[in-house]
Amino acid sequence: MGELDRRQVLRLLGAGGAAAALASGLLPGLARAAAAGPPDAVAATYLRVLLRHTRWAEQQFDPAAGTYPLRDFTFAVVLGNAVLLTRDGYDAVVAGVGRETLRDHTLATIRRFAASNRLAGGTEWGRKLFFDTTFQSYFVLAARLLWTDLDDVTRRNVERITTGQAAYTTALGTGDDPDSGSWTPNGLRGGHVGDTKLEEMGVYAQSLAPALAWAPADPQAAGWREASGAWSRNEAGLPAADLANPRLVDGRPISANTATNLYDTFLVENHGSFGPHYQEELWRTSGRNAMHFLAAGTPLPEVLTAQPNGELLWRTMLLMTSDAGEPLMPMVADREHLYGRDVIPLAFRAQVLGDRHAAHAEARLAARLEPYQAYAPADRITKFSGEPKYEPEARAEVAISYLLHEWRALNGGPVVPVSDREFDAHAAGTADFGTGPGLLAHRSPAAWAATVTKPGFVKFAWQPHHDDWLFVLGGANPMLLPSTNLAVRERHATAYAKIRDGFDGTVGVLRFDTGYAAFATLPTGAAVYASTGVAEGEGVLNVYNLTMPGVPGLDGDRTYTADEGSVTLQAQTPGVRTDDVTFAPVTARYVRMLGVRPDPQYGYSLWAFEVRDGDGPDLARSGTASASSASPGKEAKYAVDGDATTRWAVSTSDRPRADSWLAVDLGAPRTVDRVRLSWEAAAGRGYRIETSPDGVAWTAAVTYPVPALSSTKGRLDIDGRAGITVAGPHPLTVTGDRVTLSDGPPAPFVAELYPGPVKASGRVPAGAAEATVTDGFLVLLNLSGAAVTGTAILPGDRGTYRLYRGEQTVTRTGTEFSYTLAAAEGRIEPPRFTLTGPAGVKAVVRDASRVELTAPAGLLPVLVTVTPDGGRARPVLLPPRRSVPVVFGDVRPYPLADRALGRTTFPAEPLPPGMSSPAAAVDDDPATAWRPGPGGRMVVDLGAVTAVSAVELSWTRGRVPAATVELSLDGVTYTATGAGPARYVAVRTAWRSGDAGLVRLSVRT
Repeated sequence: MGELDRRQVLRLLGAGGAAAALASGLLPGLARAAAAGPPDAVAATYLRVLLRHTRWAEQQFDPAAGTYPLRDFTFAVVLGNAVLLTRDGYDAVVAGVGRETLRDHTLATIRRFAASNRLAGGTEWGRKLFFDTTFQSYFVLAARLLWTDLDDVTRRNVERITTGQAAYTTALGTGDDPDSGSWTPNGLRGGHVGDTKLEEMGVYAQSLAPALAWAPADPQAAGWREASGAWSRNEAGLPAADLANPRLVDGRPISANTATNLYDTFLVENHGSFGPHYQEELWRTSGRNAMHFLAAGTPLPEVLTAQPNGELLWRTMLLMTSDAGEPLMPMVADREHLYGRDVIPLAFRAQVLGDRHAAHAEARLAARLEPYQAYAPADRITKFSGEPKYEPEARAEVAISYLLHEWRALNGGPVVPVSDREFDAHAAGTADFGTGPGLLAHRSPAAWAATVTKPGFVKFAWQPHHDDWLFVLGGANPMLLPSTNLAVRERHATAYAKIRDGFDGTVGVLRFDTGYAAFATLPTGAAVYASTGVAEGEGVLNVYNLTMPGVPGLDGDRTYTADEGSVTLQAQTPGVRTDDVTFAPVTARYVRMLGVRPDPQYGYSLWAFEVRDGDGPDLARSGTASASSASPGKEAKYAVDGDATTRWAVSTSDRPRADSWLAVDLGAPRTVDRVRLSWEAAAGRGYRIETSPDGVAWTAAVTYPVPALSSTKGRLDIDGRAGITVAGPHPLTVTGDRVTLSDGPPAPFVAELYPGPVKASGRVPAGAAEATVTDGFLVLLNLSGAAVTGTAILPGDRGTYRLYRGEQTVTRTGTEFSYTLAAAEGRIEPPRFTLTGPAGVKAVVRDASRVELTAPAGLLPVLVTVTPDGGRARPVLLPPRRSVPVVFGDVRPYPLADRALGRTTFPAEPLPPGMSSPAAAVDDDPATAWRPGPGGRMVVDLGAVTAVSAVELSWTRGRVPAATVELSLDGVTYTATGAGPARYVAVRTAWRSGDAGLVRLSVRT
């Protein structure tokens, strides 16, 4: 049915006929099961969330104007309204408004804003690419859902908006929108350092999608289609990957892409650092666009289901996924926990692309939505961070996600999520994204961890069980290191990969001006933090403590248990804190708050600063206030004016400054013994109350806060969700919601962190290095600028000893392990063998399959038992004073020397016709092989420039095709050679049907 015919039919239905149109299928592509209720449990959650969110939407309604307001694009709530009005099950009690009233508000708003859009002749909004077109997309879709209820003038205005926007965007070519200020996609070249242009190119594409969906027969549609395809194909552009892929998408080869919007490690930056919110922008934009096509019954452009580099970008997202299905964010915090906005990327991948792993993540996030929505401020679906426009945007995106579920139910049936275990196994891995992005990440089935070295976000991050509500991870919140602003002078990063090393793990060793710190992460989810003592109060973990029933762990309190006892701390009201601080009476003229530790994001801000003697009057009211700095309109005087709506706040530039202060001159010496501080959200985490007779010499009266728990035994359980063992000279303390593992002046210490119960310390004597045996793994850390050698004394267990790669000698109590470490080197060694035998046996472990054993001095042979990790035990007879090599041929000899194993390969999906995934040639599986397809070519990214000495090709049985090896430094220019410096190794084939497949591409150095 054509667009004109469809409109004519719908007009015949009259007002109130939209739901019937949906149910009868008169709008092709829209869910014909609307009257049957939600198609699945996740969709049902979205509908309930929209109903309750309507309470917030109606609070925004402007009775005087008779519409929802333009402010922050709040009028875009009409899309959520339209979904509710065209589905059965509307509940006026939950929504807080009657159905007919909601309909009236919605239709009046659509009429007004359709007329006031610039593209329809109005002056209020629209046409501007940056922000306006996003809300315009929601608005047009809402109008289409309620099409039969709109008058002819409004329909024509919606059509003018739809096609007019496409004409305007196409007329810009690849240039900037003059209405959007400095916002730019940088043409089709893009950009990736600090501020990806992925979002900007996506906005250009989404401004064209409604017209292509609803007016595909328009005479200008061919030009719109060409422009939309160019922007869409380049959204996730990366030349090294794109140039290797001749696949046609919407008739254009991926190799013709021109943009660079991703780091070569498939990571996206925005706001000057890694921002997973933008990592998923590709699918957020795609979800908006796809819904227009699906609703209109117009075929999806191929680029929406065959997105260049989309799957490799998704792998990065999986690595960062929390237990709630949304991304963990160790850097920027202004888009953290935006649950309502994080739904649509997952819904698109799950419902449109059929991704079962995305379906798992979506279901986990949906399970958190209602408890999150009930949390103060109730009814909202974006909280804790972000901008006001996120609220109507989130409502629209939840509505679209619901519609995607309805569409899927009618087009292939539900997507069944994988299990928790399958998801965690699939998402597990490690990645060093490089010095520029400053992220070394590890997701194990039991925890997520990272070494973060982006300026302003320096931290060692750890989240047991991927729990995004345990430790405060984002932005300027410190983790382990006491500050995120420490300058990193050297970064040493190592990522172990299971395919090459037999296990996943990472080690980050950092040098600061004041010393070294290191962080090792293990496949068990445990981690080891070691420091020479880089600053006072080190080993920081800020803990979330909220009352959000329905979210595991957020019960309104946290319990901390040490050997000395336990303490349970209650959750505080968010954004409100009043400190009543008392001290011994003192006579002074001046009283001040001297900051020690500011709020990580906003510094210090006080609604009120009151000074009293006992129950007497507030002496500060008659005093004169001063401060170290102040923001305009928030001067010091406002903290002592008695007005609960005014406040003092430090200047923006002083927010990171710890020692900001607010003082009050009482006018004359007075006796005082207490101070009340009423904080804004920027509440000081630590401070001192000081007094002075003259405003020059100050004496501390009291320090806030006082630890609720202090332990010198070095063991701490955090609410049953994490266990920590500390070896060092200072106590560990719990103060408010902050844990400090070395609470004192700078000093060396080692901490072991477990995603479960506390364990005994695994720290072992190692001379010049730090060493632990944690969960059986030997962690060696050189926290110095010089190479070191030494011996680590490792424990044994009644004649049974773990053997690690390297040389060791068995003693009566364990082994003496010899090591050599380069400057600032960290190593993780898994146990490769277990030995049962007498003291004096010397073992040299070459790899996971080979060990040389030498009997102790004596006249008789020695019988020992050797068991490789994961293998079968073997008795070995050792002649006196002779070395016996023991080889287990059925065990992989980790670590493997092949530099290509497990590396990223191109072409990435979507693959050229006839080609299978080239990853099969580097997966260490002899049962899989790469089928090149006609004239196929593959590329392996080694991750860094490597001195390649040889490239070896192993083929399946059959006719081996002619093949040429090529090397490249940049992934753009290749030379036909098999040796030399290279980051990229390519194999070009003359493959024909029936030829052999490539089982393995090996790179030797």
